[in-house]
Amino acid sequence: MDPTFYLYLGAWLKVLGILCLPLFAVPLVTLAFPGLIDRFAKRMIAFLDVLSGGALGLAIASALILVLAQLAVVILRYAFGLSFTWLSEIVIYAFAAMFMLGSAAALRDDAHVRVDILRPRFGEAGRNWIELVGTYLFLFPICLRLITNGEQGLTRSWSLLEGSRESDGLPILFLFKTLVPVFAVLLMTAGLSVALKAALRLTGKLPPAATPIEGETGGGHDGV
Repeated sequence: MDPTFYLYLGAWLKVLGILCLPLFAVPLVTLAFPGLIDRFAKRMIAFLDVLSGGALGLAIASALILVLAQLAVVILRYAFGLSFTWLSEIVIYAFAAMFMLGSAAALRDDAHVRVDILRPRFGEAGRNWIELVGTYLFLFPICLRLITNGEQGLTRSWSLLEGSRESDGLPILFLFKTLVPVFAVLLMTAGLSVALKAALRLTGKLPPAATPIEGETGGGHDGV
């Protein structure tokens, strides 16, 4: 397929991303005008959580591929004295995909490792404010930086359909590099879901989340 097709596809995806930017104001509108768009906000949460759940399924599949590929590498190397670059690259790619695709679901379920000192001591409203403000001040800007910082290099990689530098490597290095913006977009969608839930809890439209236990990480998926 003509590489220029992928460049046009990337341009349209960029326009789509710009058009979706107003959606990131929905948590603020929900908070400022309780009851105005609560139903729409809950539908957004359901859609975003399904999206991160789909990415989690791909992450689980990547983990399975990682185990099988690594097992094959070990058996071939130590039992038969064989080594293949493409098989080693499968291990690397699967390892990266497992974490980058699964991070959004981990954020959704509050399963990321937190170094919390004050957050567990706050009340329900305080924790929700931390989630809301932290998402806008830290998560969204960092993800936007990840998307924009590597745009030129990713465009070049797609235009060349860049492959491995090794002769027997996989010809999909451009897809591997695409994991970075995909990771950022998925984290932004999961962060938007977190912000929406926090806004709805602050306005009393969602039940309080389970109170975190000090020193314990992880949490359950919020129902909508």
